Amino acid sequence: MKQAKLEFAVIGCGFWAGYQIPAWLEFSEEVELIALYNRSIERAKQLSNLYRVPNCYDNVDALFDELGSRLDFIDIITDVGSHAFFAMKAAERGLHVITQKPMTVNPDTAVKMIDYCKEQNVRLLVHENFRWQAPIRAVKKILDSHVIGDPFKCRLSFTTAYPVFENQPTLRDLDQLIIADLGSHMYDISRFLFGEVSHLYCQTRSINERIKGEDVANTLMTHISGVQNFVEMSFATIMDPDPFSETQLFIEGKKGSILLGRDFKIQVTTRQRVDRMEARPTQYAWANPDYAIVHSSIVNCNRNLLDDLLGSQQAETSGDDNYKTMKLVNAAYVSARTNEVVYIK
Repeated sequence: MKQAKLEFAVIGCGFWAGYQIPAWLEFSEEVELIALYNRSIERAKQLSNLYRVPNCYDNVDALFDELGSRLDFIDIITDVGSHAFFAMKAAERGLHVITQKPMTVNPDTAVKMIDYCKEQNVRLLVHENFRWQAPIRAVKKILDSHVIGDPFKCRLSFTTAYPVFENQPTLRDLDQLIIADLGSHMYDISRFLFGEVSHLYCQTRSINERIKGEDVANTLMTHISGVQNFVEMSFATIMDPDPFSETQLFIEGKKGSILLGRDFKIQVTTRQRVDRMEARPTQYAWANPDYAIVHSSIVNCNRNLLDDLLGSQQAETSGDDNYKTMKLVNAAYVSARTNEVVYIK
């Protein structure tokens, strides 16, 4: 008889797995991690010892052959280029799939993943956690209250000089960097707050001479709702204090504005009054203080994905939903390359 807990395996034991795993363990009464896969078995064993995971593999087929009948889902935390490979293998075995954002390298491959998972009658979910940050959820609630009226303009910002390449050295070698990596988050937040996008225009720069891809990107996107949203991203912004890893924004509406500034502080301004509040994330002992808000949102995102797998509600970031964000990422690169406005079909 199937156990009450959902049993799952983590595919990939790199930097983010060290935080994704303890985030899952916050729900230890509902899920159980029974296996780890990594190309380097030594790294898998390190995490196995740390989190008491009973099975380690460096061969994913062996993992599925031996434990596939027990598994309910897998969580793919590998480099983006391998997401589709592992997702297809799991779906073939009838296992539900969770993959890190973006779910793959291009929209065409994403369509193949989505279609195949539907054919196999398995869920394809995407771990897109930035929309689950406490301040972003608070801003959404304020928007939905209509206290500032219909929004018409936004500036969404994530700028830093934090050494992200030290924790994630593979980022240095990506031909497409900040839009694919960080833009996936920023564009998803944009969709979460304002709905789908009509068209966009993007410009990029490569400032750091030791990396291959772009580390600065500025995107002006117009949402179908009419909101004009300027999304600025940079891994090359030297400032003190450095706002990493906080997302900041300023939204203007017909009746007022919302400012999300440093230290999770939110200010709502109308002609009648100014309200100030904080939306602090839950603090977890296992979180890296530099990434505290991000790591807290991993737990919130996992809760939503788990509820989907348990059948209590649909996940916000399914494969179908993330495909819409992927189209924006692709359009931004086209715009930057052609220096033209790109319309989203």
